Amino acid sequence: MSRERQVQELLLAVEQLLKQAGLWQSTAPEDQAFTSTEPFFIDTMTPLQWLQWVFLPRMQTLLDASAPLPSALAVAPYYEEALDADIPQRMELLRLLTALDALFAPAS
Repeated sequence: MSRERQVQELLLAVEQLLKQAGLWQSTAPEDQAFTSTEPFFIDTMTPLQWLQWVFLPRMQTLLDASAPLPSALAVAPYYEEALDADIPQRMELLRLLTALDALFAPAS
């Protein structure tokens, strides 16, 4: 299976998990929240908002356009720190994000 297909499947799995856990939001943050220049938009969005409204759509846009994917990815470490311990399905979400990061690890 191609890396692009694996990325696609993991993005879908993250979306489904967020929905099943009741963490998917039906309303986007205010427009100004999207103008942040901080990593993960930490000054304008919660970690789960950034994942849903920025990361997933941007990655999907790259895949849809057959554009080059990032050369490296390290999302899971941020979520290990940023997610509250009582977030539903926290461990499964971290597992999916770690698997996604692994697809972008340098070949050894």
